[in-house]
Amino acid sequence: MIKILIDSSSDIDATEAAELGVTLLPMQIRFGDTEYADGVNLSHAEFFNKLIECDELPQTSQINEYRFDECFERLTSDGDEVIAIVISSKLSGTYDCACRAAQKYGDKVHVIDSLNASAGERILCMHALKLIKDGRAAAEIAAELNEKKKSIKLLALLGTLEYLRKGGRISSAVAAAGKLFSIRPVISITDGEVKMEGKAMGSKHGGNLLTKFVDKYGIDFDMPYALVYSGLSDALLEKYVADSAALWTGKTDSIPRHMIGSTIGTHIGPGAIGVAFFSK
Repeated sequence: MIKILIDSSSDIDATEAAELGVTLLPMQIRFGDTEYADGVNLSHAEFFNKLIECDELPQTSQINEYRFDECFERLTSDGDEVIAIVISSKLSGTYDCACRAAQKYGDKVHVIDSLNASAGERILCMHALKLIKDGRAAAEIAAELNEKKKSIKLLALLGTLEYLRKGGRISSAVAAAGKLFSIRPVISITDGEVKMEGKAMGSKHGGNLLTKFVDKYGIDFDMPYALVYSGLSDALLEKYVADSAALWTGKTDSIPRHMIGSTIGTHIGPGAIGVAFFSK
């Protein structure tokens, strides 16, 4: 039997992981003196409630080698194989920890650097589940995931620059200018790193710019895809789906929507929307 291990930066929480039949290894997040397990004892909605009320950013921590080792030992104890899909090695040290922990398990454990996060990591997990259902061998699945991940596109329209400022990723002057001129940046995860794709003034132009980039890369509707939003309301995402109807009409009957969790939400704040897909 082949088991899937996924970390919580995929925005898959404990309830959904159980429904999918995958094992969730949560990132840790600390508000003040209280530590939580992302998506386990801190739901995505509870996280954003706390984030909005908090003056300082919470602290997130990578999954260490010991926690991976403990999990691998449990999952392989009955002779099963494990495919672990984790956040981009260029965004976190989690992948390196997983690789070190996997060394003593030989070909029983395959660690996949998703080169992505959030919905980008999620759709790679969904593809892995399909390959297992198709009866593919673990080594074969790992090889295909490492190839297919290169075509994943995660594009997002941010609602605010304030949380990037709080995290020290942009200056206060840039954040202030962005707020003054209602600048809405479109970012992507490209080759495992965050990249600025473009900027627009206002929500409407931002949505149009996001659609332009999605259309440029082209969604492969034969592969998994997903839309995400950050914050307590999905109203912005629903408006985007309606405004970008040309992307979906006649191509799909279902548009999966998910809330972003604390690992990614800490850095982008509320009001973001995103699209993840395998590019044609």
